[in-house]
Amino acid sequence: MSYIVDAYFWILKVLIAFLMAAMVVLVFGNVVLRYGFNSGITLSEEVSRWMFVWLTFLGAIVAMRENGHLGVDSLVRRLPLLGKKICFTSSYVLMLYGTSLLLIGSWQQSLINWDVVAPASGLSVACFYAVGLVFGVSTIPILLVGLYRVLLGRADESELVTIRESEEEDVDKIQKRHLADPEGFHGMPAAPAIGGRT
Repeated sequence: MSYIVDAYFWILKVLIAFLMAAMVVLVFGNVVLRYGFNSGITLSEEVSRWMFVWLTFLGAIVAMRENGHLGVDSLVRRLPLLGKKICFTSSYVLMLYGTSLLLIGSWQQSLINWDVVAPASGLSVACFYAVGLVFGVSTIPILLVGLYRVLLGRADESELVTIRESEEEDVDKIQKRHLADPEGFHGMPAAPAIGGRT
């Protein structure tokens, strides 16, 4: 089962990379055509806008699984175990509620706009709202599993803080791994530490 889940999130990452590359080609290509050849790609603005929305939601799904969303954790880290569990449970219940509303609303909008055609691309506008369905169906299981693990006491205390105030923690972890095993870290030699010490 974990193999299927890993494969699904790998596909999402590939889609994100594809959408980013396609957006660059459409937007940059349109700029070059407009200023250089007095021409343009008709569907560039519309499709790139849709791609950006899909890119954002797909990235949010991946970040949800990897606990990559930024937030304020200074209070939660100082709470005792029970306080962390209460904060975790309440935040996950609220996220489940919000995601459920998004899922229901996206489903209704997709049905309403199924026969509505976008002016430039000719695609169904339901394609735009379908990203909410993908987001809801993908993130609700993540939230339910996290809630299930905490309520049954299977989660470690470190798992109860699912947000970070900054990305500096990741940089610190990478530097510590690099200094602990300089040859094993992609075969690169250890960099000197701040202040000239090695």
